[in-house]
Amino acid sequence: MGRELRERWAGQPVWARWVLAVYVIGFLEGACAHVLDLARDGIHAYTAFPQVPLQVFFVGLVILDPLVVVLVGLVRREGIWLASAVMVADVFANWWGNRHWLQDDPANLVRLSPITLFGVFVVAFAHPLCRTIAGTAGTPRAALPTA
Repeated sequence: MGRELRERWAGQPVWARWVLAVYVIGFLEGACAHVLDLARDGIHAYTAFPQVPLQVFFVGLVILDPLVVVLVGLVRREGIWLASAVMVADVFANWWGNRHWLQDDPANLVRLSPITLFGVFVVAFAHPLCRTIAGTAGTPRAALPTA
């Protein structure tokens, strides 16, 4: 498994390896943040959000974020699509859940900038990354064109 995984990463163009690494780092940071929230405040970590579906979603990210890390780390297209879906939902949930604070103080927009920018990054690279991964899956390193 280790050699095959190294070959899958090595078989990707340099830009794709960088993007995959940013995906892994971003979702690891998210997973750690949600785990720390739950460790600190328990199941009620997200009671600042009055909508119960948002609370459930944010607790669910304790499972979804590490799953994305594993699938992306394995260079699986399913991981890229899951990452996109999770980020679209995460950005929407954060904007929706924080909308009243934004109305009260627009400066809170700064707090939502990192997650929004990461979400745009993930979604923007999803299709090209999936095409690249599909094009290099199972291709021996020697047969890949050099860029």
